[in-house]
Amino acid sequence: MKIFRFDAQSGKVIHQYDSINVVMSRIVRTAEGAHIGCMHIAAGGVVGYHQAGMPQLFLVVQGEGWVTDESRSKVPIKAGQAAYWTAGEWHESGTDTGMMAIIIESDHMDPSRSMTELMQGISGK
Repeated sequence: MKIFRFDAQSGKVIHQYDSINVVMSRIVRTAEGAHIGCMHIAAGGVVGYHQAGMPQLFLVVQGEGWVTDESRSKVPIKAGQAAYWTAGEWHESGTDTGMMAIIIESDHMDPSRSMTELMQGISGK
């Protein structure tokens, strides 16, 4: 057995997209091109508005905050919930109190096949 870290102290501060109070800890990159990481967003933090480079699943595991799509309408999200953005979709996320999310990026995923859907897109897509 090996023990690894993915806490905020082991991550890298993210400044891209005018992000504030965000640290990304890499977890794994698969041979199939999937990227998995842990995003630590401190109180008042924002992952700035940008396009998803590939399909992205944002799994909130601690805390709460909000996410947007191209409409920029803030939708509340909390631990146990996930947001999914398709490749090229504009989005943003943030929190007033702090939030930790596992991020999975892959061209080979469709969470609707295995996860229960709460709503079908913010702007009615």
